[in-house]
Amino acid sequence: MRVVKGLLLVALLLGATAFGAYKYWDSRLTAPVALDEPMLYEVPRGAGYHRVIAELAEQNVIEDPWAFRLMSRLEPDTVPQLRAGEYRITPGMTGRELVALLGSNEIVTYPLTFPEGWTFRQMRDHLANAPKLEQRATDMSGDEIMAELGREGMHPEGWFFPDTYRYHKGMSDWDILQQAYRRMVSQLEEVWAQRDDDLPFDTPYEALIMASLIERETGAPEERREIAGVFKRRLESGMRLQTDPTVIYGMGERYEGNITRADLRESTPYNTYTIDGLPPTPIAMPGRAALEAAVNPASGDTLYFVSKGDGTHHFSRTLREHNNAVNRYIRNR
Repeated sequence: MRVVKGLLLVALLLGATAFGAYKYWDSRLTAPVALDEPMLYEVPRGAGYHRVIAELAEQNVIEDPWAFRLMSRLEPDTVPQLRAGEYRITPGMTGRELVALLGSNEIVTYPLTFPEGWTFRQMRDHLANAPKLEQRATDMSGDEIMAELGREGMHPEGWFFPDTYRYHKGMSDWDILQQAYRRMVSQLEEVWAQRDDDLPFDTPYEALIMASLIERETGAPEERREIAGVFKRRLESGMRLQTDPTVIYGMGERYEGNITRADLRESTPYNTYTIDGLPPTPIAMPGRAALEAAVNPASGDTLYFVSKGDGTHHFSRTLREHNNAVNRYIRNR
């Protein structure tokens, strides 16, 4: 009987000790991290749980790395698969919350905006200067980029949708290029499916070219379909488009802010004062509204427009009316 009582007492003591040890271990995991202000911590690509715990201990973020190592043995289901990227660790966060954070989707991201009307060259310059974005495509030519995207032989201009994209550390410029390309393909497919039946062109790519002209001609949303209507009627009647942004694009880096009469007469593939129809490629990245305007132009009888100097245009039906508008808004400015 005494032996039984002794064994029972030992069992009770062992149980109490184990319970106390568990409570102490758990208290180390539920204690707040040793931070006075938020910090960014990056989980390196391919890093394992124990390496990350060691780094956090070295940086004095956690005080009891043994407790976290024990966690992977006693509670393996609570230790997530870590995701590479940056995480924002905040004061008051517990050790358990920290471990959960490092396997969550709450990776710190950064915005990268490509405005409507930007060229492919401007887009690439912006990508090259984006902080914490890996540069994988820097040395690739435009032709190589398009070949990698499955569009070998296609000019890259216009094929990337202008928008704000978010990225995290560990992503590359190639990831953004792929996203922007897929977005443009999707947007173009959607608007082409809703096109008017009497367009003066036959392919989605021609619609993309037209949309880029519209995008470069106006920033006024209410004018996009009107400008598209002018371009449509010009194409239908055999008139040249005579749009200055194509001249500027054809000049390339020679453009310094002004177009001369010699520039308007210069024969380039993009000079719509000297070529018939559309230029061979888009001249910029058109947004959704410009794409929609290109395939759903406004009806009417205007054939000309001139800038009023305030971001909008005066539209005219006849050449005489147009020349009067030019005198009013351009020559007398």
